[in-house]
Amino acid sequence: MTQDNRVQTGHHTNPTNPNTTSSAQTKNPQTPQTKTSMRWRTVDIIVTVVIAVAVGVIFWGVAAIWGVFELWTVAFPPLVGLFGGIWVLAGPLAGIIVRKPGAAIIAETLAAAVEAVLGSNFGATAIISGLLQGAGAEIVFLAFLYRKWNLPVMLLSGLGAGITLVVGEIVMYYAKWAMTFKVVYAVCGIVSSIIISGLGAWLLWKAIVPTGALSAFASGRTTTRPRQHTTPNRT
Repeated sequence: MTQDNRVQTGHHTNPTNPNTTSSAQTKNPQTPQTKTSMRWRTVDIIVTVVIAVAVGVIFWGVAAIWGVFELWTVAFPPLVGLFGGIWVLAGPLAGIIVRKPGAAIIAETLAAAVEAVLGSNFGATAIISGLLQGAGAEIVFLAFLYRKWNLPVMLLSGLGAGITLVVGEIVMYYAKWAMTFKVVYAVCGIVSSIIISGLGAWLLWKAIVPTGALSAFASGRTTTRPRQHTTPNRT
């Protein structure tokens, strides 16, 4: 057998055959992964503070008209919990955007502090509430090791924040209510938190991403799977 015959009958690919490709070409390319560093950067701090201040102003405005919400629910006071989800927005929103350990609890606490400084009707107790509510969202993100940021996780963050919301509010403001009132308020507050802060934060993030404002964050970058080019076999 000549050398040429050995080459043609062996396991090597014939370079002149357009229908064959090397093993390296036929392997599926790996989808690039967007890794999130757990270390805080200057931009992370700035954006967390910006979120906290913006939401804190919203808190202050809501506190100023909270009496209106109580008036709407005067026939059955526990229904005021339906508006409670507004109070826990900062934590989930900062969490999904910044994606750093502590972002949720820091943003929620700072937002409550901004509310108090601007002259909230609830005074310094707002800061205590913010700390508790931020912790409720933070625990959920920690449970997923700050790696999952899909809609179910965001709804759970709203749930966690909502639980701490209603517990704190009942202890500080509604301790004298009958148990039935407390249970109804708790259910309303938790559902409100899941929708307004869990779903709401997720929708806000989805709306911001296309603007490019989050390009410095993992939350603003998407991974695109490269297209695989194959050579059709000809018969």
